[in-house]
Amino acid sequence: MKTRDNFSGKIGFVLAAAGSAVGLGNIWRFPYLVAKYGGGIFLLVYLILVLTFGYSIMTLEIAIGRNTGLSPVGAYRKFGKRHVWVGWLTVLIPFLISGYYSVIGGWVLKYLMVYVQNLTSSAANSAFFTEFTARPVEPIVYQSVFIFISAVILIGGVKSGIERASKVLMPILVVLSVLIAVYTLTLPGAMNGVKYILIPDFSNFGFETIVGALGQMFYSMSLAMGIMITFGSYLSKKDDIEKSVKNVEIFDTFIAIIATFMVVPAVFAFDPEQLNQGAGLMFITLPKVFNQVPFGTFIGGAFFVLVAFAALTSYISIQEVLISSVCDLFKMKRVWSVIICVVASCLLGIPASLGFGVWDNIQILGNSILDFADLIANSLLLPVAALATCIIFGWSVGLKQIEDEIMLTSEFKRKKIFKVVIKYVGPVFLAIIVLTNILQFAGIVSI
Repeated sequence: MKTRDNFSGKIGFVLAAAGSAVGLGNIWRFPYLVAKYGGGIFLLVYLILVLTFGYSIMTLEIAIGRNTGLSPVGAYRKFGKRHVWVGWLTVLIPFLISGYYSVIGGWVLKYLMVYVQNLTSSAANSAFFTEFTARPVEPIVYQSVFIFISAVILIGGVKSGIERASKVLMPILVVLSVLIAVYTLTLPGAMNGVKYILIPDFSNFGFETIVGALGQMFYSMSLAMGIMITFGSYLSKKDDIEKSVKNVEIFDTFIAIIATFMVVPAVFAFDPEQLNQGAGLMFITLPKVFNQVPFGTFIGGAFFVLVAFAALTSYISIQEVLISSVCDLFKMKRVWSVIICVVASCLLGIPASLGFGVWDNIQILGNSILDFADLIANSLLLPVAALATCIIFGWSVGLKQIEDEIMLTSEFKRKKIFKVVIKYVGPVFLAIIVLTNILQFAGIVSI
């Protein structure tokens, strides 16, 4: 019987898990959500959720993976056949995300090439992003290049591929993040952005702040999408789960905050009105900033190298859930599993890409193909999977086996928080989120 591949140790696991968590969710999504939901108050709510909710769900998922030594479908089946549908759901979510995530990864590579070619002023044109994404072929070419680079790493396996890439990419990502953030803070007017980020304005607090922060936490920390279960299945029985989770949440939150200090103060320095650009903040607003600052071409190039690394590490983790599942379920060699999964991802991403151009007339509930896939995966399926997991282990299977797994190597200092979140707080919060999102889909409520 073939021995399951493992990480070489805690550092390899932490960097790989952090690589999964640190992605477009941190560098692209987090800064514009901080801007959208009132700065400091959103950051405060997010930090509280990470230390309680995020910690508990991540600990649970890693323990499930290590206890079973299986990918999500097999892991949930091991705790009872009636729970296997949740395993399939946590495989469906990364499958849906992999399609449109690779499209956005292709956009990042395009912008990186723009700065390599010293076309800074072109990227600063408001129409540049729209014109590029509307083309039928070029975005798909960049998407395919992004997928090919990922496939090369994935074929190497856990130690030689994912772990080795994470050990190289993550330190570079941290250094680049800090350097760009420090530079941004030297810009005139940037301190207004710092105040906006750090000083909570409780008049901006509302239910939508909690919903936005909770959704971002799941997206950013790679929760309820099978990633942490899969990575947990590669974790040695000798490694401390609780310390590993602590290191991942620190790493992930640090990069998210640093990314916010890269983006929001820069926007305050040049055009505070652009804060409301939302998802376009990275691709439309920041190139305008880079076009105005000294050494803008170099700074912009470094920024998109950083974003490319982050996108790559997260996409690799998303794909690993699918690859591991195919290997486990169909007893297939890894290389063929990689090929099948990346080709499927590419094909799934093509409609999402064309939805900005030749298929832009196709709208689903008022959303583009890409936005609709994102809504289904992140706003509906992801909280459903998390809710089901909390109910299964909080009330059906029980937490005894999970707690024993964690305490093999951990002191489990936050055990009380863990139990309260999984059994009580998690199900209530997630049920409210699921219900709210369903009502939003139906057009009954708007937040």
